[in-house]
Amino acid sequence: MIKVTRLAKKEDKEFILNCDLIESIEEAPDTTIKLLNGKILIVSESANEILERIIAYKRKIYGKLG
Repeated sequence: MIKVTRLAKKEDKEFILNCDLIESIEEAPDTTIKLLNGKILIVSESANEILERIIAYKRKIYGKLG
C-alpha cells in the first residue's frame, strides 16, 4: 500500500493505493495510473516517485529486493 495524491478540481486529496492493483503508470503530462479493474487515477506524483514508493513498500514487506 502506498500513499498518493489524487488531483481534483477543488482540492488535492491523499489516499492509500494497493500497489498490487496497478497495471500501468503513464505521464502525459499528468501522471495517470491504470488499475487492473480498468479504473484510471490521475495523481500529482511522478511515475518515478510512485515506483520508489512501491519499491520501498515491497522492501518493507518482503525484505531487501535485488
